[in-house]
Amino acid sequence: MSDVAAVQNLVEKHQALKAEIAKVIVGQQEVVEQILISIYTGGHSLLIGVPGLAKTLMVNTIAQTLGLDFKRIQFTPDLMPSDILGSEVLDQNRNFKFIKGPIFANIVLADEINRTPPKTQAALLEAMQERAVTIAGQQHKLEKPYFVLATQNPIEQEGTYPLPEAQLDRFMFAIKLMYPTVEEEISIVKATTSNATINLNTLFSADGINDVQELIRKIPVPDNVVDYTVRLVNKTRPNLDGASEYVKTYIDWGAGPRASQNLVLAAKAHAAIHGKFSPDIENVKAVAKGILRHRILKNYKAEAEGITEDQLIQELL
Repeated sequence: MSDVAAVQNLVEKHQALKAEIAKVIVGQQEVVEQILISIYTGGHSLLIGVPGLAKTLMVNTIAQTLGLDFKRIQFTPDLMPSDILGSEVLDQNRNFKFIKGPIFANIVLADEINRTPPKTQAALLEAMQERAVTIAGQQHKLEKPYFVLATQNPIEQEGTYPLPEAQLDRFMFAIKLMYPTVEEEISIVKATTSNATINLNTLFSADGINDVQELIRKIPVPDNVVDYTVRLVNKTRPNLDGASEYVKTYIDWGAGPRASQNLVLAAKAHAAIHGKFSPDIENVKAVAKGILRHRILKNYKAEAEGITEDQLIQELL
């Protein structure tokens, strides 16, 4: 199949996939699209939303429709690295045998990642970065595709361990979940309080997702789009010579080079699923908030004036 035909095939499959997910998940189309873009590009996502917004159900549904192996880990203050990575045990022949932990899956849902101590968070983040885990000096490769979706509750902050900036940077997207509209909530209540069963069709496979990730990498990017992307990320850095007064006033720390890489990759995927064979500046703008909002550190002045990361990014765009 030519690359042009492969992109057209992806557009059709993506539409079918969204329709399949919509059987279970009402609304949240932008959230679903961002999660799918990060899967198509091999990135990871952080979901930020209050309890009860169907975060787990959404990830489970996406895993089912993609035909991927799915595991959920509930992060708690007493969770140890070995609880997620696995450990070595002695078998009856007195030989050490490695028992795989729940991290060995295609899609791993790290529920309430900020509830667990830094040591356990770091164990998960090595797996995200290296696509491998090291136990007793032995490296174990994780199967591709491999995707971590972590959730964070923005309101209960007692007894939490916020992710450091360097670890937040490993996530391609930080995705905000909003409350459903009244109409959407009525649909949710009707669907979840009856005994109707929903049958989901599987539209992809692990190999199919690997092929999509390869296809996205092959998509050419015009120089002006790369130039715009790098300049946009540069604008977020208050300590550079040409930084604007606005940025110096409200931002303490800007985004690093990983933001530029992720913006270009996400723009390629965004272009492909909308039937374009090359991304333009509009595609970069469409994915900018999700990719930059967790990479910008506001200062106390922005905090005091109630200015959000999204407002700062909108101003830069």
